[in-house]
Amino acid sequence: MNFITLAEKRYSVRKFKSKVVEKEKLDLVLKAGQLAPTAVNHQPQRILVIQSETGLEKLKECTPYHFDAPLALLVCYDKTSSAQRSVDHKNSGDIDASIVATQMMLEATDIGLGSTWVMHYDPRKVKESYALPEQFEPVVLLVMGYPADDAVPSKLHTQRIAIDHTVFYNDFSGWDSIKSDDIATTSHHS
Repeated sequence: MNFITLAEKRYSVRKFKSKVVEKEKLDLVLKAGQLAPTAVNHQPQRILVIQSETGLEKLKECTPYHFDAPLALLVCYDKTSSAQRSVDHKNSGDIDASIVATQMMLEATDIGLGSTWVMHYDPRKVKESYALPEQFEPVVLLVMGYPADDAVPSKLHTQRIAIDHTVFYNDFSGWDSIKSDDIATTSHHS
């Protein structure tokens, strides 16, 4: 499948079958994350696979957005191994973890799994519940599994801001001529 088709096919799955994700498929998803680009190739991602009954019950205490998925990947970064930009010391860890999570999410779609990117969780509870080392910073929960037969994308899934409102060439002159109402207006992607 070409990339644009894959990107269009992916949506946030909010209803899953109880079917367990096979190790072979999980391994492919994790491999996609391992292959993701990271700053200076430091690979600071630390991924916790949550699939046991106990682990999934703990997840329900950390977020209401677990969607009863049979699998979740907690994508963190190690603050002691992530790169920092020399000019302002911006830590790349959250960006690196996001790239890793995105590649895993797209691989999941490609092999017939569904996922939802969940950032709405209690980081304190996540750290406590899963015994995260002090230097690990949680970034995203990817809940994952086989989409239920009646799972559908949200009504907002196909709405996109017009590309000429989000892409500029060479500088941002002209930005101030775009009204905020124009940006809120969405176009439907077919």
